[in-house]
Amino acid sequence: MPPKKKTHEVTLALEAGNAAMVDLGKMLGPTGANMRAVKVEYDEATAKNRGEIIPVIVSVYEDRSHTLAYKTPPTSFLIRKSLGIQSGASNPLTQNVGTLSATQVKEIAERKLPDLNANDLDAAIKIVAGTARSMGVKVAS
Repeated sequence: MPPKKKTHEVTLALEAGNAAMVDLGKMLGPTGANMRAVKVEYDEATAKNRGEIIPVIVSVYEDRSHTLAYKTPPTSFLIRKSLGIQSGASNPLTQNVGTLSATQVKEIAERKLPDLNANDLDAAIKIVAGTARSMGVKVAS
């Protein structure tokens, strides 16, 4: 049996364990995928991370079946969660919204490593630190 032909690939950033049908409808409506099935599958797979933003890539095939590929939460989300802040600085050059310890940066880098364009943990730490600085967050050495 030949492999199924992929007709659409949509990346969604949804709340873990509680995907909104409105968001799914806007993005998946044109693909013909079963939105209810995608929601149920996503919510079950991400229920343990409730409250986080977990991106997912939805691949839709000719027969309207689908597969889900889960990603790690955005780096900025993990930094904000770690510091307990709502948003980064509006002007990161002049404002400081918090300070991340080296341990916190390492923990975020370890979690993000599978999705980062980095070969090792040191490179991932540099990427996370750069994101933090662009948000107005100081990084402790």
